[in-house]
This record gives sequence, structure tokens and C-alpha cells, in this order.
Amino acid sequence: MNETASLRARAEIDLAALRANVRVLRARAAGAQLMAVVKSDAYGHGAVPCARAALEAGATWLGTATPQEALALRAAGLGGRVMCWLWTPGGPWRQAIEADIDVSVSGMWALREVVAAATEAGIPARVQLKADTGLGRNGCQPADWPELVAAARAAEDAGTVRITGLWSHFACADEPGHPSIAAQLNVFRDMVAYAEKEGVDPEVRHIANSPATLTIPEAHFDLVRTGIAMYGISPSPELGTAADFGLRPVMTLVASVALVKQVPAGHGVSYGHHYTTSAETVLGLVPVGYADGIPRHASGRAPVLVGGVRRRIAGRVAMDQFVVDLDGDEIEVGTEAVLFGPGDRGEPSAEDWAQACDTIAYEIITRISSRVPRVHLNGTPAES
Repeated sequence: MNETASLRARAEIDLAALRANVRVLRARAAGAQLMAVVKSDAYGHGAVPCARAALEAGATWLGTATPQEALALRAAGLGGRVMCWLWTPGGPWRQAIEADIDVSVSGMWALREVVAAATEAGIPARVQLKADTGLGRNGCQPADWPELVAAARAAEDAGTVRITGLWSHFACADEPGHPSIAAQLNVFRDMVAYAEKEGVDPEVRHIANSPATLTIPEAHFDLVRTGIAMYGISPSPELGTAADFGLRPVMTLVASVALVKQVPAGHGVSYGHHYTTSAETVLGLVPVGYADGIPRHASGRAPVLVGGVRRRIAGRVAMDQFVVDLDGDEIEVGTEAVLFGPGDRGEPSAEDWAQACDTIAYEIITRISSRVPRVHLNGTPAES
């Protein structure tokens, strides 16, 4: 048995699928550059290998939430354009500036800190101003935009910053026809126009996330930011399946069945005995649980492929394991249990799990913990 097959569990990451997805997304937004969003360890897929694969497929930017994520990409030797946007006071501004990372600024406090750090470093900071066009999270409100733009332009004239981008984020791009989409686009155009009237000359203007990249061409501007779609998952089932968009899921989650045993009718299974066998049957123990990122909400609900047959979790998901009722089938210990993947073998998808757990596929893939090794397949030497 080889080393991969002997693992308790593994998340197989198909980098060929990721590269193909990037090419599909680039074609969808042919007039714009593409930012590969690799925040949260590339949505649980492994940031560095996925970033390299995305760049190989034609992505021109990498995007992260935190500066620590961006700095880790630089530490791994990744060059090119990198942007990060989730800052808190006292963050590593100087390190980011010295690493040639584009930093996002949403308010005056952040601009003051980045100017101070750039002055200390003796290097202009690459700054992107974020507009709150209606999402109500990060970003500068329209009423405060003139002050931020004026201060950023003054810092640019002083040589401490270079304003490289103007950007925003949609609230409801995954809901076709939602009135906020057009409203946000109008606000974004107005805020960009104001900044440009005041002398801002950005390299990129961007607002499109994965759903907007796929379905709102008028939102593409100079750059699109693709996260979940790059990993082969539809940003919204209402918009279409991954296959409808020509995308292929990148992650397959597999575990090795650790125990098979026959039990009588009326036998309770797992904590609380929420499942009791209706007849004499065979149970299979799958050695992953909520410590591995398997939702406890999957208890008694989520599908798993074992022995070529889709089965359902029997009873509660525990910290390290769950059980499936094999309906009397004799399965060898060590048989693969495929929790989700692209569906080539009839296995469930991450979307199937999301529906079973009343959540979204984003959460299913990103919550798989570091206790589950990532095995990257179809990589180039640089990605391995």
C-alpha cells in the first residue's frame, strides 16, 4: 500500500482542474485581468500550490484577506502582483510595503498608518482605495469618500503612496436581478469618476467577484476577483451548477474505512442513539469528524460514497469519526469513503453536503482542518 493510500484521510487537490477553471474564468472576462483569490489557505486547498497553478494558467494578480496571508506568499517565493484587504490597527504595514504588496485602505485611520509606515520604509506604498457601494462591511462610505480621496492624493503628491486601484464588493451578485446589483454599479461608477476627477489615475478598477465574473459582464472593468469559482464550485446554485459554467471541483475528500462490523437489529449508533439499526446490518467506521471540519450538522443527513454506493451518515458525527450503515454489504477495512468530489465515481459534491447541512459550499470546503493532509495532484515541479 502506498503512502497516500495509507492516510487516515486526505483532501486531494487537482491542480489541473484549477488551471482549467482559471482559463474558463479568463475567457468569461476576456477584457479584464484576473485576480486569483487565495485567502483562507486558498479556500482550504493550499495557498502556495494553488497560487502557482493559477499564475501558470494566466492569473495576473493574487488576492488575500489578511496581510499575513500575503506575506506568506512572498516568503514562498511568489512574485507578481499581490493584494490584501483586511487590516486592523497596528498591522504589518511596513512589511507589506517592503514586500511590494498592494494594500487596501477603507478609512482615514488606515491611510494615516500606511503613510507613516511608508515614510519609515522610504518606499511609496501601493494603495488601493475601497469604496463601500452598498455592502455595508469594509470600504469607505460615499459621504466620506471626498476626504479619503483628498488625503490619498496629497500623500501621493508627497511621494509616500501610489494609488494603484479603486475597488468595491457586491452584496448580492449571486442573486440574479437583485436591485442592489445595478445600484452598487451606479455608486461605484460615481465614486470612481469622482476620484479620477480629483487626479487619481488607477491601474485597476474592480468590483466583480466570482458570480459577477460569470454573469455580470458590465461589472468586469479592469480586473475580476475569482475565489470560489476558481476551485470549481458554483457561487450560487440558482445561477447554475459548476458544470453549467464549465468548471470542475478541485477538492476530493477521502477517508479510509477504519472498522467494519456486523451488529444486530435495534443497535444504537453513536452518541445519543439518534440512529438505531432497523435490522441486522453491517456498520462502517469512517475516521473523520468535526475536528477535521466535518459539520456536526451532517449527522444523519450527509451522503458518503462507500463501496460504490451512496450511503448516509448514521447517527451523530463525533469529534474524530462517524458511522455509515452499509445495509449488510461486506466492505473491506481500508476501503475508501469519498465524502465529496467532482462526481466522476458517483460521489457527492460539496454542494450536496452544503444542502444536507443547510449551509453553502464555501463553508464545506474551507472548514476542512489542517489535520487532513492536502495531497496536490497534477502539479508542475514548481507547485510540488
